[in-house]
Amino acid sequence: MPILSFATATKPLLFMASSLGLMMALAAPAQADTLRNVVYGQKDGLAMVMDVYQPDANANGAAVAYMISGGWMSSPMMQNAYESMFVPLVDAGYTVFAVRHGSSPRYNVLEAWSDVSRAFQFIGDNAGSYGVDPARIGVSGISAGGHLSLMLGLSTDDQPHRPAAVVAYMPPTDLRGMTGPNDNFPALNFDDNLAPTVSPIDFASAGDPPVLLVHGDADELVSISHSENMYEALESADIVRDFVVIEGAGHGLFTGDDGVTAASALKGWFDQHL
Repeated sequence: MPILSFATATKPLLFMASSLGLMMALAAPAQADTLRNVVYGQKDGLAMVMDVYQPDANANGAAVAYMISGGWMSSPMMQNAYESMFVPLVDAGYTVFAVRHGSSPRYNVLEAWSDVSRAFQFIGDNAGSYGVDPARIGVSGISAGGHLSLMLGLSTDDQPHRPAAVVAYMPPTDLRGMTGPNDNFPALNFDDNLAPTVSPIDFASAGDPPVLLVHGDADELVSISHSENMYEALESADIVRDFVVIEGAGHGLFTGDDGVTAASALKGWFDQHL
């Protein structure tokens, strides 16, 4: 399947961890070649795109598909804030696919899930073109991105390509009771009867990939109970798992020492399982 993009030429990009970045304390620069606006599909006459960050040197043949999603909104501006999170991965030789989906408020969670599912299959189909082993691709994301990462890891048993490992930060894991008219999060405005179809907690089963959960215990937007219950479901299904609790941390990008802890857990998980 050919790779399509609006701009196929690569250009160097110098990452510096910013004050917004999860990896703020890991401020060493990473040199990467970046492919912008690679088209993984179309919907409503619009191109669905992702960016590909390729290490200049020491590529290790593994990759991470990073879900650019917060409140199931997805945009280049949001990606700019998340770029610092790619630093330790690219430095370590990982290729990073920054996946953008159809954004709220135009599109809801169900549609965002469909988009990233399509994107991951595209990545798997074309992995060799990026020097990546399709059996060594992980997924990660924050909040809504963590939710979508868990869905990719746990509910794609019947797909040709599945993630080999998952790292989910502060993810909503059970959407029951959260859906319906919602001014703050329009992406949740759909029939609650459909909530189980996009609730990762319902999909944990034997044979699923290893999952790392990272959550602050002072999170007032997505209660840590979402990760606690998810961990129990993973344990019941005998899935390889771990759970890092960031004491005193609320919802959002971790910074300072918390960022170092979360970053080390992310990289360590993928080093171990990809």
